[in-house]
Amino acid sequence: MRRGYPAGLVIGLVFGFGLGLLAGILFAPAPGTRTRRRLVDEAARMAEAARIVAERAEAAAGVVHDRVDHYLGRDEELAWRKVRELREGVQRYTRTQPTL
Repeated sequence: MRRGYPAGLVIGLVFGFGLGLLAGILFAPAPGTRTRRRLVDEAARMAEAARIVAERAEAAAGVVHDRVDHYLGRDEELAWRKVRELREGVQRYTRTQPTL
């Protein structure tokens, strides 16, 4: 199953984080040590948020995948049952018809 959406989301979060980090370093009004501490804390918080979003997206994709498999499997089972019924009907019909 294609799982492009969660991967794209994570890539976007990482890219956004990197741009934010760069902007924070370039335009920081506080002293270096305090700014770095804030950036490290913010990076850890954003990494945790990205992990949670990725886990939720993966779980949602798994649920959708299971439902699709369930419904497709049900349709396939029904189709094969109909094929068997048609075969049996054709066999019954050919047994009851007189040969010429």
